Amino acid sequence: MNRTSTQVLSRGKRARGFTLIEMMVGLGLSSIIFALAGSLWLFGSRSFVAMGNYADMDAKSRYSLDLMSRDIRQASQVTAFQKNGTTKWLTVTNALAGTSSTYTWNPTPRTLVCQKTGQPDQVLLTECDSWVFDLYQRVPQSGTTYVFYPATNTHGVYDLSICKLINMTWKCSRTILGSKVNTESVQTAQVVLRNKQ
Repeated sequence: MNRTSTQVLSRGKRARGFTLIEMMVGLGLSSIIFALAGSLWLFGSRSFVAMGNYADMDAKSRYSLDLMSRDIRQASQVTAFQKNGTTKWLTVTNALAGTSSTYTWNPTPRTLVCQKTGQPDQVLLTECDSWVFDLYQRVPQSGTTYVFYPATNTHGVYDLSICKLINMTWKCSRTILGSKVNTESVQTAQVVLRNKQ
């Protein structure tokens, strides 16, 4: 009888389960694997969202540039502008069609809005961190270096009657997954007033 009880007891010891050390090693390894998988998932998600942001912001910037370029190219003159201060704006007019367009950038809502004669306001860009423009008096000639002269008189004051080219740059950004890591899209355009005499 002693023999049978010893055999039953030894079988019971073997079927008990994991020891504390085996459990700790198993938990440690599974924690490392889950941490690696989580960080890979987070990195992949951020990359995917960043690429989506870049593509979306680039598409919106191109669309806005198409609309602005069309109006500015058809304009006959820059009539007013404000480059300094918190709100920046630029007004161009088309004397042939009797219309004008005003582009206003406001830093608080981070928008660039177009106001056209006889039409409702149109938001061209959202999430726009900055919009900078410069006025130049002529376009470069082909076969020469690209030198632009500011549309200023001899005293260094802007003279809108000689403005022929507008150089614009803007930057849009978004946060990724709620964190402060920004994705940015920077656009630059130089648009010539073709109807300028």
